[in-house]
Amino acid sequence: MPLIPPRILRALESFNSAHPWSHNAHYHPWLLRQLPRRFGRALDVGCGSGDLVRLLAVRGERVEGIDSDPQIIAQARELTPPGVCAGFTVVDARAGIPAGPYDVISCVAALHHLPFTESLTRFRDQLAPGGTLVVVGCAREEDLVDHLLAALSIPLNLAMGWLKNRGRRAESRPIAMTAVTRPPELTFAEIRREAVRLLPGARLRRRLFWRYTLVWRSGPAR
Repeated sequence: MPLIPPRILRALESFNSAHPWSHNAHYHPWLLRQLPRRFGRALDVGCGSGDLVRLLAVRGERVEGIDSDPQIIAQARELTPPGVCAGFTVVDARAGIPAGPYDVISCVAALHHLPFTESLTRFRDQLAPGGTLVVVGCAREEDLVDHLLAALSIPLNLAMGWLKNRGRRAESRPIAMTAVTRPPELTFAEIRREAVRLLPGARLRRRLFWRYTLVWRSGPAR
């Protein structure tokens, strides 16, 4: 985020605590629009409590969610109804991901916790021919565009928090964030440069709410 006076930052944090909402879930509808109506096997890296996995399971034959936190994986299993074709496994993606091939690989707000080049390479290598990789990531702010988007995101974040929590009782309000986070190290320019090198034809775009998106489709089998 841009430099904000501490007093204003504390006020924003107080408001967000009282009006929580998930920046990551905000991008789930967009993410689903990047995918085919039906697909086979899918992997969600850094799945958290499994919201995206359950959405993917509506379209996929088999969806797997992985996360390094055993408690959040247990919660994901509890929240997933019987009959949903989804599984959850404790995996530290820094060391690797379960073997594919996958028709879909998604990674939402988790890539900045992982070694960037190695992880994108693994995603690419485990993607089936014609498969789709979708990333919603976090980048370190650097240039004027980053700071303008961040500044615009602040009032929009307040408005979204108020709208999404309007009329909700406290116990029914969404959880804004469940995992421990850390600031991203790479700028958007660095991310774009490395991603295009590893994934020719990848589409990257800066987004609101301190996010960027990446979409890449692997070529057909030769």
